[in-house]
Amino acid sequence: MIKNILVPVDGSESSDKSINYAISLAKNYKAKLNFLYVANINQLAINPALTHAIMGAMKTAGAAILERAEKMVPIGVQCEKIMETGAPAAVILEYEEILDADLIVMGSRGLGVVKGVLLGSVSQYIIERAKNPVLVVK
Repeated sequence: MIKNILVPVDGSESSDKSINYAISLAKNYKAKLNFLYVANINQLAINPALTHAIMGAMKTAGAAILERAEKMVPIGVQCEKIMETGAPAAVILEYEEILDADLIVMGSRGLGVVKGVLLGSVSQYIIERAKNPVLVVK
């Protein structure tokens, strides 16, 4: 039975599609949604003075993305917003454990095609390592 759904979000079109799919599942199963935004430390500048400013901007963007996700959720569906900093794939797997998530629903690609090929796909990493089912929405 699905009771707790983890939904990593990044503001991409693919992420928005995964939110809609997760909402549908949450309504059908009366499950809780957990929206997770990870400020990607891999994207930080080397210059310490810039790092602080970039991190602040990433957190501001993350708050807006989480707020938008929450506004998509209809009344009667429980949801929580979580913001973390780190390597997205590792943090998603960590929160699968912390939240005791029954299912992870995520977009197929948040990065551009070139970056995704060079860095590896977060969704592919999660599929290979998650303990519970992962639904990847295209």
